[in-house]
Amino acid sequence: MNKLQEFQSTARDNGYAEANECDGGSAVWFRKATPDQGTEVHKRLCIDSLTDSATVFWQTVPAKLNSKTFRTVSSLKEWFRSTSK
Repeated sequence: MNKLQEFQSTARDNGYAEANECDGGSAVWFRKATPDQGTEVHKRLCIDSLTDSATVFWQTVPAKLNSKTFRTVSSLKEWFRSTSK
């Protein structure tokens, strides 16, 4: 399985669904099925075929946007494990 497919599979395994927000671009967007507690905002995840990376975006109170970019599938999986506690 190639890296982009592995990123997509990892996203789905962790509660993200494809958002169908872009047509024909280099990025595929995913949206977390359930909102974060406290902000009621859904995390977003962008998988970019140009950079071979995945970036997670989330909001903290008060309305601060955060992001973290992952170059490997294993680092994304580890981040999901560490933040699901």
